[in-house]
Amino acid sequence: MAQADALQQQKLVDQAITLYQQWLLTHDADPLRLVAWFNLGVLLSDKQRIAEAQAAYEQAIQLNPDFFQARLNLAHTLENQGQRQEAIKRWQQVLTDLEKTGSSDQAIQLHALNNTARALELEHRFDEAEAYMLRSLQVDPTQSPVLQHYVHVRQKQCAWPVYRPVADVTVNQQLLATSALAMQAAYDDPAVQLLAAREFVHAKVQAAAPRRPPRQRAPGERIRVGYLSGDLCMHAVGLLTVELFELHDRQQFEVFGFCWSRDDGSPLRERIIRAFDHHIRIGHLDDNAAAQLIAACGIDILVDLQGLTSGARPNILAQRPAPVQISYLGLPATCGMPAIDYILADAFVFPPELEPFMTEKPLRIPHCYQVSDRQRSVGPALTRASCGLPEDKFVFTSFNNNYKFTQEMFSTWMRILDQVPDSVLWLLADNPWAEANMKKQAQACGVDTARLVFAARATPTEYMARLQLPDLFLDTFPYNAGTTANDILWMGTPILTYSGKSYISRMCGSLLTAVGLPDLITYSLADYEEKAVQLGINPRRLASYRRYLNEFRQQSDLFDIPQLVKDIEQAFLFKVQS
Repeated sequence: MAQADALQQQKLVDQAITLYQQWLLTHDADPLRLVAWFNLGVLLSDKQRIAEAQAAYEQAIQLNPDFFQARLNLAHTLENQGQRQEAIKRWQQVLTDLEKTGSSDQAIQLHALNNTARALELEHRFDEAEAYMLRSLQVDPTQSPVLQHYVHVRQKQCAWPVYRPVADVTVNQQLLATSALAMQAAYDDPAVQLLAAREFVHAKVQAAAPRRPPRQRAPGERIRVGYLSGDLCMHAVGLLTVELFELHDRQQFEVFGFCWSRDDGSPLRERIIRAFDHHIRIGHLDDNAAAQLIAACGIDILVDLQGLTSGARPNILAQRPAPVQISYLGLPATCGMPAIDYILADAFVFPPELEPFMTEKPLRIPHCYQVSDRQRSVGPALTRASCGLPEDKFVFTSFNNNYKFTQEMFSTWMRILDQVPDSVLWLLADNPWAEANMKKQAQACGVDTARLVFAARATPTEYMARLQLPDLFLDTFPYNAGTTANDILWMGTPILTYSGKSYISRMCGSLLTAVGLPDLITYSLADYEEKAVQLGINPRRLASYRRYLNEFRQQSDLFDIPQLVKDIEQAFLFKVQS
């Protein structure tokens, strides 16, 4: 074991594995076989030899069924082989057996509780996930990562109020543990959003490396732009950016895609890959190796499309593989990272008063910050009846993700329904707990739950076709619709928004300004409610907005994608040359 440890220190893991295997072959009765099998399993897991690691842990457990750490690790190997349900059962069994044996090993208990909760959340079993998080916090209330997931899983279920005292955890502790993404849906306070981002960066991101000097380009050599993302597939980011990649001026720009996206087999994914001059997969590389590869490609401008969202790899950016690094689309807020120099914006989404609360400088373009795709596919026309909607009533809708719904905004929607008697609200049901909690809130507001119509998830083309059916889309606040708002306007349906103080609460207002409908922007919740009611009881006024969109939207600044790409390129050129 000492020799194996020495080999590990020298990064000779394969040799350490061979040493353990040879030793186990020749020491049938040695009591240390238990530890050797376990250590071998750990090394095999590190080398991604998952099936062999599973066999090693099973050998250790056969020698001692109460070897809980081996049982925990065995569950991880099962999950890594696609058997998440089985892994959950194994972690749950560890918890049961810990109680039977009276063990007080807190580390083992928390490992089992937290991984059970994490896996249940991934399985969209949100109520069970929350229950295990609560159990974990009762054991140790100081776990910020658990609190982070606890807050967000309550948002996903529309479990209002999201923040409430739990175990020995105060509301303030929950607020401080809230992730950057979840905070965007909770508070329209740029200072609080910056705090959440900086907390994450402090805990998870290495110190920023010195700025890389500009690359010396030969005369006539193209500027190398790299896009960094794990969402270049059937994802909001992939849907918005594909035409940007396609339309880049290849006389001036050489376009790289550094990607750890899932290969979902979609036509969109194939189109994105074709749009790059160089599509480079980096999912198999660690952050250091990925940053070195990007630097070796001589990238002049690196555009991060991920931010601090799920799957982000901020430590690639922290190493500054490019002299200019820009945040765009992934997190419509500050990332709080010194290594990111700029965020693409426009004058509406990023007004001057927001600058003190953003670590990135604004890289403003003249019209709208958001690109989109004019080739998006739309399914055959649908009828209201086919979607369970009444033909003779006013249909409000909000197809944003349920975690963006707040109790305050939902209660506002209920007051709107109350004041527009012949109306319904059409919503996406992300999960049954969100649906149940929305119905509960409707009842508390005195609204018949029959006036809430819940739609299941649909294919992308059917989803687009649905967007023509409602009379008015009601935006969420403070986390505005982004891709969804773009889709809604592309399909010719008006959207009412409330623009606040933060970047993310001004996204939809930026789109409405660019499409030519600033009348549909409000600046307080009271004005939002009043405007929605006015439109609901005066559908002819709303029809004029729809006519305008049908006639002029494709010629608007919002959907003039070639010009938008040129605007972005001019911004890139300015930064490279300055």
